[in-house]
Amino acid sequence: MNKGYAVFCDADRQFYDAPHRMPASSKGRSAPYETLSRELPEGWQRHRSGDWLAFRPLDGELPSQGWKIHVSACLANAERVLAKVWDYCVPRSIAFKCMPTRYLLHIRNAKYADRGASGKFLTVYPADEEQCGRIAEELNELLAGEPGPYILSDLRWGTGPVYVRYGSFTERHCYDDKGELRPAIEDDQGQLVPDRREPAFRVPEWVTLPEFLQPHLAARSATTVTDLPYKIEQALHFSNGGGVYVGRDLRTDQRVVLKEARPHAGLAADGADAVTRLERERDALKRLSGLGCAPEVLDWFTLGDHTFLVLEFIEGRPLNSFFAHRHPLIEADPSPERLAEYTRWAMRVHGLVADAVRAIHSRGVVFNDLHLFNIMMSEDESSVVLLDFEAASVDDQSSRQVIANPGFVAPADRRGFDVDRYALACLRLALFLPLTSLLAVDRGKAAHLAEIAATQFPVPRDYLDEAVAEILRGHQPSPTSRPTSRTGGADYLPVALGDWPHSRDSMVRAVLASATPDREDRYFPGDIAQFATAGGGTCFAYGAAGVLYALAETGADRCPEAEEWLLRRMKTPASGSPLGFYDGLSGVAWVLDRLGHRAPALDLIDTVATQRWQDIAPDLHSGLAGLGLALDSLAASTGESALGERALHCAQLVADKLRTAAPPDGGGTTPRAGLLHGDSGAALLFLRLYERTDDPALLDLAADALRRDLSRCVRGAGGALQVNEGWRTMPYLGAGSVGIGMVLDDFLAHRPDDEFDRARREIVQAAQAKFYAQPGLFRGAAGMVLHLARTTAGGPGTHTADLRRQIDSLAWGAVPYQGQLAFAGEQMMRLSMDLSTGTAGCLLALGSALHDIPVHLPFLPPPPRP
Repeated sequence: MNKGYAVFCDADRQFYDAPHRMPASSKGRSAPYETLSRELPEGWQRHRSGDWLAFRPLDGELPSQGWKIHVSACLANAERVLAKVWDYCVPRSIAFKCMPTRYLLHIRNAKYADRGASGKFLTVYPADEEQCGRIAEELNELLAGEPGPYILSDLRWGTGPVYVRYGSFTERHCYDDKGELRPAIEDDQGQLVPDRREPAFRVPEWVTLPEFLQPHLAARSATTVTDLPYKIEQALHFSNGGGVYVGRDLRTDQRVVLKEARPHAGLAADGADAVTRLERERDALKRLSGLGCAPEVLDWFTLGDHTFLVLEFIEGRPLNSFFAHRHPLIEADPSPERLAEYTRWAMRVHGLVADAVRAIHSRGVVFNDLHLFNIMMSEDESSVVLLDFEAASVDDQSSRQVIANPGFVAPADRRGFDVDRYALACLRLALFLPLTSLLAVDRGKAAHLAEIAATQFPVPRDYLDEAVAEILRGHQPSPTSRPTSRTGGADYLPVALGDWPHSRDSMVRAVLASATPDREDRYFPGDIAQFATAGGGTCFAYGAAGVLYALAETGADRCPEAEEWLLRRMKTPASGSPLGFYDGLSGVAWVLDRLGHRAPALDLIDTVATQRWQDIAPDLHSGLAGLGLALDSLAASTGESALGERALHCAQLVADKLRTAAPPDGGGTTPRAGLLHGDSGAALLFLRLYERTDDPALLDLAADALRRDLSRCVRGAGGALQVNEGWRTMPYLGAGSVGIGMVLDDFLAHRPDDEFDRARREIVQAAQAKFYAQPGLFRGAAGMVLHLARTTAGGPGTHTADLRRQIDSLAWGAVPYQGQLAFAGEQMMRLSMDLSTGTAGCLLALGSALHDIPVHLPFLPPPPRP
């Protein structure tokens, strides 16, 4: 689970959206601080940039980079700190910016916030190094005694809330050593290099630490763990609130778990910081001592200003691990015996967990955070222990849930023991279909999940109905979100996916109904990646370009308003826009040309051509392979031969990068594999250029690239070939084996290769599982539908019945939106309309299987059939 998605759920009930768009009426949390209503002196500018609100005197000159000052604050003192900094900076004409609302400060300091940015409430921009030292000292005196979270990326000035780091003052970008676009600063040679924003203080190697910072660096290094009676052996987990470690008691040689809490950081929904939550855990566990279903408390101490709780080490593995290895729907055709055995196991395990919950309730404790990862099961599967009681409450039947896994979030009306009962109901469904994150979008989905589970497993229907009744208790379906569907099983979706073109028309209506034409940042809601880079709402993977492509390819009516919106944004692309096909300008240019807007497309490609390409990654998603394919395709459609030459130049750069790259097993790391981020994207570029030039050297390069990606694959149960990521294997279209299989099909249309033919047939098996955790095109079931509709591998798994079964399974991730067919996005917590993660991608996949003229991904038309 990517916990970064949670903060993009608050601003909208249906779609992911930027935190700064949280409605100001939301309980006052998003109302600006009162200080910000003050009038600025003449000659000052106020400017909003994402989460930040910036203030600067127009007649002041600032460097592009240097030492800057950050000020931290807690929720309770933020208004006071802001007023003091305002009163200091404005009369002195010192530029600064701030988090303008309590809500934005809260999520910046939340438990799963970015650790590199956490704590930063205000940023002050000195004009030079000398002024930096003076301002830091004066602010330190002004803010003495004000509490605030420690800013991990910075050097603390004294013991107050003032911090300093060297970094960029202006928005500049460059590509890092992995070819990914990053914020940039200039080195001593005048070259842009990444401005590293990590949860650790670092000084660029060409920068000398000023004398006035030397004492603060020495103070920072004074606290060590050398005198502790514990040896830290392994870090299990880090959050913004602190770390969780496995260690050993040096006095007894006993294995222990140490939980760390940083003061004022790692905030829960109720504003409690990590220390407060750790105190809650300690008190709850002491109440549960001797019960056997919770860890024992062994110690409690403070080191520096961090608090530690030492717990008994529990042998076993999280329930999620057992579940992942046992679940039969990861297979193509599990036997009735296998399904029955799993059903008995799931019901027995749920009973063990329910017994544990009843036991802690008997002592007045509400767990408040029950989910698959917080349940430790013994290796013999005979017992369970509940872990992570930091959200627990003791003797408080009015307590609400303040931290929760997305698939187990209780409705706002649940209190006390009812929170745990709701989670137990979700667990009952999730052990069969782990899709309960969808309940955050529509709680009525619970009945649909139960219907699906009952058709797949021999589970008693009343067993599932009890869970659905608990989940839906007090639930009133929204008439605006699902006017034509009913809460229930078979009739939950407005149309069957296989009922083409009616399913297409329903998806198109859902996409168009979601449009936000008045917004500058996006037209169609999609993944949180829309907010991660400049122009994210326009790009092919996550923005308007990909949605317009999917609509056009599947025969839907044109959407001229969206096309005009995209054309306006591309007249002057946002500064820092990536160049890549899926995430940037070259993909948008390609779509504009395909939609008939040739002149704007060529203007955009001219903009791309003026940029430096040498540092870009070789991949298809963001790099040279995608750029080269777009140029080659545009050369063919426009007759501009110069574009074809640029495509060949891209291919040469890609070949050079692959030639100098470490072998797949070199350096102790495994590079990314697959269509979007691996060498298969480069192979696709070489293949398409081979078809244009008939140069056999390009076919040789494609073969080498494919072998590199295949070397990163392993065979799993049943012989299915999947990408090995070290801790998991991936079958998916974007970063898994199925994307490799698509390019293998295309290669084999030009040259026979027994190794490749065997591999693509084993990859077909990876596309045959009954269950995939998400519906999306690149990381879910839709990609499997597209591959099975396209592959020329033949044999088992490629027949019409196999494809139809995968189409039926795709419906598991569908949710009605305004009475139409839509799909959940990445992490399944909100709907998405984009191509990479959402409804447009599912539309394209279904079109590949069901449209009268099969549709396809760019540069991947259906290969010739044998």
